[in-house]
Order: sequence, then structure tokens, then C-alpha cells
Amino acid sequence: MASFAARARAPNAPTAPALPSAARTGGISTNQDSQADTIVIRDLQVRNIIGVDSWERVKRQPIGVSVTLQTESMETAARSDTVTDTINYGTLSKRVSAYSEDTAFKSVEALAAGILRICLAEPRALRATVRIDKPKALLQAAAAGVEISRTKQSLNRPALTTVDAKSLPDRIFVRDLRCSTIVGVNPWEREAKQVVVIQLQLWVHLDTSPLAEDYVPPHHNYRTIVRTLTQLVEASQYKTVEALASAIARAVITRCHVPKLTVRVEKPSALAFAAGAGVELTRTLADYASESEASAAERNAQLLDAGIAADRRLSLSQVVPSDSSRPHYAWLALGSNQGSPAQQIHEALACLSQSQHTRVTNTSFLYCTPPMYRTDQAKFLNCACTVQTNLAPKALLVFLKSIEADMGRDLALATQKRNGPRPIDLDILFYDRLVLTTDDLVIPHPRIAERLFVLFPLDDIAKDMEHPTLYKTCHQLLQLRLHTEPDHGIERVVPIRDQLWSWDRKTYLMGILNCTPDSFSDGGQWTNVSDAMAHAQGMVADGMDVLDIGGLSTRPNSEEIPVPEEIARIVPTIEALRQQAKLTTPISVDTYHSAVAEAAVQAGADMINDITGGLRDPRILQVAAQHRVPICLMHMRGDAKSMMSLTNYPSDTTDLPIHASGKSISEHRRCVVYAVAAELQACVRKALQAGIYRWNIIVDPGIGFAKTAAQDVELLRDLPRFTSKQSPLPDFPVLVGTSRKKFIGKLTDQPVPANRVYGTAATCAAAIAGGCNILRVHDVRAMRDVLRMSDSIWRRQL
Repeated sequence: MASFAARARAPNAPTAPALPSAARTGGISTNQDSQADTIVIRDLQVRNIIGVDSWERVKRQPIGVSVTLQTESMETAARSDTVTDTINYGTLSKRVSAYSEDTAFKSVEALAAGILRICLAEPRALRATVRIDKPKALLQAAAAGVEISRTKQSLNRPALTTVDAKSLPDRIFVRDLRCSTIVGVNPWEREAKQVVVIQLQLWVHLDTSPLAEDYVPPHHNYRTIVRTLTQLVEASQYKTVEALASAIARAVITRCHVPKLTVRVEKPSALAFAAGAGVELTRTLADYASESEASAAERNAQLLDAGIAADRRLSLSQVVPSDSSRPHYAWLALGSNQGSPAQQIHEALACLSQSQHTRVTNTSFLYCTPPMYRTDQAKFLNCACTVQTNLAPKALLVFLKSIEADMGRDLALATQKRNGPRPIDLDILFYDRLVLTTDDLVIPHPRIAERLFVLFPLDDIAKDMEHPTLYKTCHQLLQLRLHTEPDHGIERVVPIRDQLWSWDRKTYLMGILNCTPDSFSDGGQWTNVSDAMAHAQGMVADGMDVLDIGGLSTRPNSEEIPVPEEIARIVPTIEALRQQAKLTTPISVDTYHSAVAEAAVQAGADMINDITGGLRDPRILQVAAQHRVPICLMHMRGDAKSMMSLTNYPSDTTDLPIHASGKSISEHRRCVVYAVAAELQACVRKALQAGIYRWNIIVDPGIGFAKTAAQDVELLRDLPRFTSKQSPLPDFPVLVGTSRKKFIGKLTDQPVPANRVYGTAATCAAAIAGGCNILRVHDVRAMRDVLRMSDSIWRRQL
């Protein structure tokens, strides 16, 4: 393996002036190791449209081409002192220049493979190495490119599907990537960011066979890889460059799925009398094989979460109906503003899930959006989903139109009155990485970039997927559109019992109704159905938004009861509230037993509140999916008897998976919220896999459950990290339950739970300031005032 030092020019070394359409140098050399003579063309400057430039524009840009050509012995040419008995590098450079400038390419890989063919067509050529440099490829790097080496015999062989990481012949490189970060052990290095210079080499095996397509697989995309590591580096605070380089290697390999990586990190400011100091290391996927992120199932789940399908190249034959044994991935948009829009979307997703041709693998959040193009109609509900399908694009379009027709959409009228009201609308946004234009179907959808009601859902499920013709990720497209349309009026919502809750407008109040004899605060008060009904109606009058009914105490060291007894405690109360009291307020059932949840929902409950996050009885996830009701997944360890002995959380990043946060070791040590969020993320993933729609998932950090008093306070203090875009759980609505809990009594010296109202009020205000969406409380009237004041201070919309 060649070292960086041998390939990179010294920072201050003089360079020869660029000569347009001509090589800076040309000549011959002798490779003493292989005893082969070599023709060299270095930095041949050409101009071409190849992919996009550093601003992601499709424009002609400078390209540097370097060729090393091993040839037969030059002794005959040396004796005659003519160019007739050797390879004429002048003629070769003209051929390379003409080919490079007369053909448009999507990838540097395709350009390099084409130049290889030109070089190896020379009769005397034995092996060719081609390097392509794009100096305008990235904003923060000096250049990016590719280097390929082949013999005549290996040129026409397709890339192997499985190769030994030690023998990968090609490399994709990024040169002199500059990032600013906190790194160092000295006090002054902890106070100000400094520049680090990163060199990357991605070792791969590229396809140079005649059937190779001009295509960039996701794990070859240096733009996506640089975006990933830049976010990590600039958010980190490592003390050593060794730790930083190791984190970069781990993130690129496990998250971008590169088989082998060499990374070099230098600090130009490290030494007063040196240009730089740093470290270089090489890692492969095998170095992380023991981690869950390296397993095949986990990698596939991450690809779907990121909106990146596996490397599935499409040929023209696959644009027609394809072999049903080979699945593809499509991203679909769903919208409705007629009838019951939420019900229409649920029905459409059910049609997609129940078909033998499609399977829903992921869903976005649900959004209430103002109408676009034609504004004289009702607001829409919009979402997006990922489907695995064995249908080709046109067959998939026909299938989607059949669903629309079956659900009552008049397709003839829809053609006449475009953008009008509709019971359901299904559009193909992406299909694998296909680019297709026909009379009746364009992929990607031509209006993605202008539609916020499409970009918001795509940002949920395909945040990092790059648009194949606009060369920007879905997240970048969303941010660009928000600059031009900041007052968009789009809200993230959840349908619950004929209501549409907006997570952006207010904090919702959940009132507690414990139908138990042994709850820590109010055990025995509401075991009688009449008393429970009266208390529930009183909480509704006080301003409660949802009633949480529980039949099993989960306080520390409480005893479990049989499932039939738990059902007998809560179902009669739910039935009485619905049938006798005619209660229209949404009802939540507080249980971790699937049988109890199912009985409660059939009796009239609208939501499930599971303190175990679906871990104790996984079938409860199927109940929530089947009945299409929201479910709150709380973080907890163990059970009521063991949880308070399970309060040890990871103290550094070696125990935690690295997520999009890219946080440093020091931040992990002082913030238990990342450990809680990471463990809860696994529960959310299982819920999504069970078929629960993303908008029906609520998360709860589980204050008081398997946490010490200090950890409870830390969770409240760091709740903004739990709810932030950088969290493992971005955008999921958060429920917080602190009401009258033991840690409040300990800190306020109030042993009686009913006397902890003021302490509870402080925690509720802190929770709202941290981004909480639902407060679970005993004292509804008092907390209603706390909520209203806190909302008026911290929420954008009222």
C-alpha cells in the first residue's frame, strides 16, 4: 500500500503551472521492484461535466488525469532513439484528453475505467494505473477522486461480489479535508476549535468490465461519506487524534459500509516547527464484526432508516416487469383531504402491506399541510413510506392507481382537475436509484424539491439519501426549501379518537387514574367504578387532554397480579366512561400485557402506555399495529423488584453505539440521556418492524424507573438532547411522567406524595422547556396552569 506521503504534495511545495489540455509532465521511469519499464503522464488537465462540483451544480469543471503504464522493455526504443518502438505519451495524452472532454460522466469511476481501456489498448501495455483528481469536488477538501489499476487480463472481469479486504486493488480518496474541532489535552486546546486535516482512502474493488454502468454505489459516494464524518468531527471534543481517527474509521465503516479504510488525521498547529503532526490507521469491516452494527440485519435496518437501499444497479431490462424473486425498494408519498383523511391513509397503507407485491418497511411521521397549487380546498394529511416490492416501476404505478380507484378516487376527474381534492393520492418518489423518464412516469418525482409536504416526510425516512439528479440529500433539499418558504404552516400530528393532535401547538396533559389498591400516591382511592368515573370527569373539567387508566402498580418492589385481575380492574371503568358518562376524551391504558391492552382497546381505549417499551410482552406491539392506536414506549430495565439495582449506565463511547450525534467521550460521561435514548431506540425499531406507524409512536425516558435521583435530575436537565435532531430519537414526541415521584420528595424533603405538587410543577416546567409533548400528572388543575404558562414561554406556536 502506498503511503500518503508518497502521493500527497507537500503543503508549501511549488507546483508547475497548469497547462490546458496538456500534461504537466510526461516521461519514462523504471520500476526496480517489478523490473518493468513505465510510461508516466502526470496531472493531465481536462475539462468535463462529471457529476457535480463543490456547490453541487452540474457544470464543467477541471479534472486531473494521471496515468502510469507498465510496458515491455524499452531497450529497443532506447537504442534507436525514436518513438516508433515504444508508447508515445504525446499521442496517448491526446486520446485520453479527447475521450475525457467529449463524453459526459456521472462518476469518476466510469471515466477512470474508460481511460484504462484506452491505455491497455496499446499493444505494448502490460498494466495501467489511472488516477482521477477532482479539485472542485468538495467545498472543504483539496480534491477527491479515484485510482484504478488493472492488467490486460483483469480489465474485462466484473467486480467481485465478495473480496478479501486485504487485496482490494482500487481506492477512492479525499485529499486535505479540513474540519474545525476541539482536540487536544492542553487547556488552551479545550477552549477553542482548531483545524484538523484529514486524508481518506477507501479501498474498494471497482467494476471495469464492459457491462459496468456509470453508477456510484452509496458506499462509494465520497460526498455522503464526507458529510457523515464532518458532522462527527465538528461535534466532537476528543483529547487525542488517535481517538478522533479511530472514531472516524468506525463511523465510516459501520455507517457508510466501506469494506476498508485508511484515514490520516493531522493537526497543522500541533508543533511550532513542523507542518503538522498526527496519526494514520487502517481499518476493515472485520475490525467491527463483533458489534451489532456490523451484523447484516443491523446494516440493512440502518440502510432503510437512512433511506438508502442496497446496491441494486438497474439495467434497461429491469424497467419492464421484473423477476419477482428480486425485491426493489420504492419511496412513496401518500396524501388525503377528503372523508376521514387519517382513515384513508391507514387503509392505503393496509393495501400496500397486504399485497403480495409490496411490503411496507418504514413510515414517516404524519403531517397536516395547507393545500398547494389550488388553495381553495381543505388541508391535507401527508406522509411517506418505504416499500419493498417485486414490481417494476410501471407495474408499481398501475398497482398504486388501482388502490386509488378502489378507495373511491375518480382517476378521469383527477386527470382533468389536477391538484384538486382527493380521498387518496399515491405517488412514486424514488425507485431504488433509478432515473426514468417516460410519457406516464418520471422517477424521481419531478416536483420533490418544491414540495415541503413531501420533503418533511422524506426527511424522516430518507434523510441522507441523495437525489440522483439534483445531487443533494433529502435533508439538504428540505433545508433549501425552508429558506424560501419559512412560514409553511405544516404541522406534525397524530390522529387520536376523532381528534388531530398537533405536537407543535401545545403540550398535552395526561391525567392519571389508578384503579389499584397499592399505587404509591393514590392507591385504593379509585378502585370503585363510580368513584373512578367521578374523578375522571373532574379531571376533564380541569383541562385534561387524555386519561391514563392503570390496573397494576409499578412502583419499586410492587407485586404483580394475574392478567385477568388487571383486566377486571380497568375494563369496567373504561366501559362505564364510554357508555354511561359518554366520555369523548381519549383514554390510554397503562399496561405492559398485550391481553390487557387488547381488552382495553376493544372496550374504548385509544392509546397504549407500556412502561417496558414493548420488551416484557412483545405481542403488545402487534396489538397497537392491528388497532392502529398510538403507543408510548417507556425506557425501563428489569421489573418492579429489580429495576433499582440496574442503574449503571455506560460511562464512555466504547460502551455506546455512535449515532448521528457524534458526541465526545466527555459528553457521554456526564449525560445519561444518550444511554437511555440508545436503548429506547431499539424499542422504537422493533415497533416499526411490527408495523406500527411512526406517527403512532411516543417515547418516554422513564424518570424514576431504573434511575437514581441524580439520574432523574440529569434526564430533566438534558432533556433537550433527548428531543433534539441529533438524538437517536429525532422528532419522536416525548411523554414525561414526574408527578409526585420519590426523587421530588427526596430533594424537597416531602415524604408524603400528595405534598409534592410544587416540586412536580418545577419538573413539569423543566420538561416543557426541554421539548416534552405530554405531561403525565395527578394534579390536573394545578399542572394545567403550569403548562399554559410554560407553553406561552417556550413554545413557538400557541
